[in-house]
Amino acid sequence: MNMITFMLLLSTIISMILIILNFWLAQTSPDSEKLSPYECGFDPLGSARLPFSIRFFLVAILFLLFDLEIALLLPLPWATQLPYPTMTLTWTTTIILLLTLGLIYEWSQGGLEWAE
Repeated sequence: MNMITFMLLLSTIISMILIILNFWLAQTSPDSEKLSPYECGFDPLGSARLPFSIRFFLVAILFLLFDLEIALLLPLPWATQLPYPTMTLTWTTTIILLLTLGLIYEWSQGGLEWAE
């Protein structure tokens, strides 16, 4: 038996043991709080159709936008080892510049001011 087959067999056995332990040790009687659909702390007796603040929605969208920017920029240190690193850095600078201009525009329009 070669090493790859042994490692595959060992990982399969360990996975099966963990799955069986999970089903065996899991708590199967959840309480009423875990069965409740409201986990955010709001009172579930009120109306679910109340409007929410558009400013809160805007801040959430901006957070997602800049979170996506970080995800796009994470591989940048490895991208500098590509055959054309100047092209990579040019596109990176363009992305950062566009996002910065968008943030400046949003700030100048007062979209980031929380208080009315």
